[in-house]
Amino acid sequence: MTTSAGRFTSAVETALDAAAALLAGAGALLVCAGAGMGVDSGLPDFRGDAGFWRAYPPYERLGLSFVELADPVHFRDDPTLAWGFYGHRLGLYRSTVPHEGFAVLRRWGARLPGGLHVFTSNVDGQFQRAGIDAVAEVHGSLHHLQCVRPCDGRIWPADGVTVDVDPGTMRADGPLPRCASCGELARPNILMFGDGSWLSSRTDAALHSCESWLAAVTARGGAGPLVVVEIGAGTAVPTVRRTAESVADGRLIRINPTQPAIRPGAGVSLPLGALAALTALDARLS
Repeated sequence: MTTSAGRFTSAVETALDAAAALLAGAGALLVCAGAGMGVDSGLPDFRGDAGFWRAYPPYERLGLSFVELADPVHFRDDPTLAWGFYGHRLGLYRSTVPHEGFAVLRRWGARLPGGLHVFTSNVDGQFQRAGIDAVAEVHGSLHHLQCVRPCDGRIWPADGVTVDVDPGTMRADGPLPRCASCGELARPNILMFGDGSWLSSRTDAALHSCESWLAAVTARGGAGPLVVVEIGAGTAVPTVRRTAESVADGRLIRINPTQPAIRPGAGVSLPLGALAALTALDARLS
């Protein structure tokens, strides 16, 4: 929150000081990120049907919500509709430049003896584009594909795959991605709603790596404690918030401009957007 002159209120300044003190004493950093992390890069966060339709007006005309579109049944019943939605998002994510807050997190992690890991519900690949490799994507990645059947357990990068989308109808126009093993339609390696065919092996491996890292840094002790920075994670799908709270042990920094509430003793609440909070904290640490 800011004053009319654009400065932070005294309460926010005090919270920033407390969060910076936590970070200054950290030995390792876990970033738990939801859709709000990408808003300052220009990405939509799909908050409710109204927010989704503002980002994609054609779907309002069709009466289709995000939940209805993010359903694997469309890859079988209406593949041009399914790939229109995901093909457009793939192009959007590839063309989006991560905001400076990602670089701030990368610098912080590089200075810490225990380093940095990311746990995120985002499928946009923005952390990797910003040079952060230790990322557990709990819902998968739009930058990887799998067979719709699936015919085998193979997951492959979507590098070189482009899907032309008619902006008026939001339907794919042209050849659709295919499985190299059987020739069947390919789909993003993303966990959708009611999804019984998602291949989770890539995500499982990243989650196991994150869990092993957490066990190592919390057992180390002398290098400094683990601090958790939760960014832009809402309550509608609370996976990220619950994970952050479960491992933070009172050293949680919650960054969220609309849902910043935090229980007493859990950590520090910053009612700010990702970029504003991270740059303000970085200035204090510098």
